[in-house]
Amino acid sequence: MKSLSLLYRCYIVISILLLSNSYAQKLPKIIVFSKTQGYRHASIEDGIKSIATLGKENNFSVQATEDADELVSLLDSCKAVVFLSTTGDILNDAQQEKFKIFINNGGGFVGIHAAADTEYNWPWYGKMVGAYFESHPKRQQAKIKVVNHKHPATAFLGSEWLKFDEWYNYKEINPAIKVLMKLDESSYIGGKNGQNHPIAWYHKFDGGKVFYTGLGHTKASYQDATFLKHILGGIQYVISADKPD
Repeated sequence: MKSLSLLYRCYIVISILLLSNSYAQKLPKIIVFSKTQGYRHASIEDGIKSIATLGKENNFSVQATEDADELVSLLDSCKAVVFLSTTGDILNDAQQEKFKIFINNGGGFVGIHAAADTEYNWPWYGKMVGAYFESHPKRQQAKIKVVNHKHPATAFLGSEWLKFDEWYNYKEINPAIKVLMKLDESSYIGGKNGQNHPIAWYHKFDGGKVFYTGLGHTKASYQDATFLKHILGGIQYVISADKPD
């Protein structure tokens, strides 16, 4: 009888493990890609950990890599890719083509901060991410104006958000982006985009959904519940079943 009881307990444990594994396989999968060929942000590792925690708390799985070959090998099994402060030329021609096909087939893209400081020689990427990094002043507090409260990345915010971060100026801004937040350049020193200074946006691009935020330079950002909710909203938008609008 004891051996039967032991066998029964083993059966229960194995069943639970199999069910857990099956459930994990059904969760939407997010790839966090953080390869850098230029400046490397000290906050990258904090960002990876925080996004992994968001996944555990919000029912999506997270895998991180800085290997471009591994990234493209995982595209068929994931719902979205997060470029977390990537910099420079990080994909070769073949990898670029596979990534483009991923977006064409409805894949999601989330760009955080220096994702705009990436792939300057690939115009398709620049239009997808929505703009390229041009310059930035010293880190300081600035006032963010929230201009769209209907998106999950901003729905919980008030009309203004005061935050300390590194504020990018942009060039080659895609006019098709749908702006969520703008910087009030009168609230800090060094802004160069004028009254129309987008700092977070989303758009439909070439078959996929795209969300970008210029926030996220500092390590402290990844301990900031408001910022993490902003990132979570962007991820949820790009992995949602709705068609890109």
